[in-house]
Amino acid sequence: MINTLGKKIAALRKQQSLKQEDLARMLNISPQAVSKWENDVSCPDISILPHLAKILSVSIDELLSDSPEKIPPVCFNGTDKKKDPKNMVLRIVIDCQDGDKVRVNLPIPLIQMIIELGLSVPELSGNDVLKNINFTQIIELVECGVTGNLLEIDDADGDIIRIFVE
Repeated sequence: MINTLGKKIAALRKQQSLKQEDLARMLNISPQAVSKWENDVSCPDISILPHLAKILSVSIDELLSDSPEKIPPVCFNGTDKKKDPKNMVLRIVIDCQDGDKVRVNLPIPLIQMIIELGLSVPELSGNDVLKNINFTQIIELVECGVTGNLLEIDDADGDIIRIFVE
């Protein structure tokens, strides 16, 4: 199945619990224009894309791309080719079926400092989404030279969780 721009706009609009009329009003266009986009009769004007992407809670790249966000596969670089953890980031991406999106970007040195201080990341951030992640194990993997996609869950409810290091 080809995921067209129109189908993507319709799906994202529905995730935001918006009607075509709501989206049209927010963009100061006619509901018929939105209908034409979603039926692949026409495409949004390029000047509308930034506002459209913001309303739909995606980047312009995500909106226009026909493939999901590229996440590097897990890779063991070994001690001779491993990256410096000081220049690495742990990324957590959560996309819930109900439309909630969580993006967490934690520099590895920050995680190391939090662990050394005896704190936990959820305690520091106040975000319960992070409470079941063993950050000590992730740091150990990074120090051994592991990078890329560490965890990917697509559950039966349609929620998607990805944890990766780059």
